[in-house]
Amino acid sequence: MDVSADIKIGDNGDNTTSITPNDRPVEKQSYQLVIVWRNVILCSLVHLGALYGVYLAFVSAKLTTTIFAICLYQITAIGVTAGSHRLWSHRAFKATWQLRLIIIILNTIAFQNSVYEWARDHRLHHKYTDTNADPHNSNRGLFFSHVGWLLCRKHPDVIEKGRTIDVSDLLADPFVAFQKKYFWFLITWACFIIPTLIPVYFWGETWRNSWYVAVLLRYVLTLNGIWLINSAAHAWGGKPYDRSIKPTQNLGVAIMSVGEGWHNYHHVFPQDYKAAELGNYKFNFTTAFIDLFAKIRWAYDLKTVSTELVHQRVLRTGQIQSRKDPEPISEGWVEKYFLWLHCIIKRILS
Repeated sequence: MDVSADIKIGDNGDNTTSITPNDRPVEKQSYQLVIVWRNVILCSLVHLGALYGVYLAFVSAKLTTTIFAICLYQITAIGVTAGSHRLWSHRAFKATWQLRLIIIILNTIAFQNSVYEWARDHRLHHKYTDTNADPHNSNRGLFFSHVGWLLCRKHPDVIEKGRTIDVSDLLADPFVAFQKKYFWFLITWACFIIPTLIPVYFWGETWRNSWYVAVLLRYVLTLNGIWLINSAAHAWGGKPYDRSIKPTQNLGVAIMSVGEGWHNYHHVFPQDYKAAELGNYKFNFTTAFIDLFAKIRWAYDLKTVSTELVHQRVLRTGQIQSRKDPEPISEGWVEKYFLWLHCIIKRILS
């Protein structure tokens, strides 16, 4: 489904619109950073546990447990990228109840807040990108946009502008409403208890290895893979679609976040279900997941942007070599490094 005819420059395609400088929220009161120490302590303990999990993965954990942890990280991250992000935040495609059930289960195992809270914050992020009303405003630093925003009280503008975001469609979905109502019970079992039990009872792993490798290490990989979109993909990489905004094209982030690293494109065309110009499955597993279910019609009404519109936008606002050469400039050393690393690993495995 090509929706390019309905797209207006500045329209985010999700019932929100991008803001102009005159629309940017003005800070009405002095803001003082308030650290939430409970979150700092919990986040620190989880990451320290994950580091210990890395050690155990090399010295005592079964290879099956490590593979299980990595696979679960990649698969459940799709619950965030295809679910919270592309389906529920942007309505970039529609899904049958069977597919929505699968996605909500994966999303719950991933534990990145409820779909309701994640989608609400993400719509706010797109409407007020990199302003005080952006929950993870990258202008406040790399650490803040990566994880710091979760360790302190929200800026008053986030709270004020958040009330203006329409989220009625989210609670209209029974799966989203059910997850929101029973969230803590569900994530306790889905994210922590069941992934601990599986390695112990299915292949005789120790409780210690199972907890630190299959649970904490896996969970931290999922967290940071998604967090990199807010931090690294707003700091390093090319801007072939709009050079005036901070989001970039970052191959490393795409790999870690199962396809969400094409962030410059996504902020220009957020309604595209691929979250990228090209449907390249190699670095966009989320698109492959959606396309797979589109073949059996569990995913449908997939929104895309015409090649002509993308090309026009590149010529008008993108970083290009010259007007005579409309090809986007190279995307920087980060992408070159990860592409080189991918080629090396592929050569070794072959």
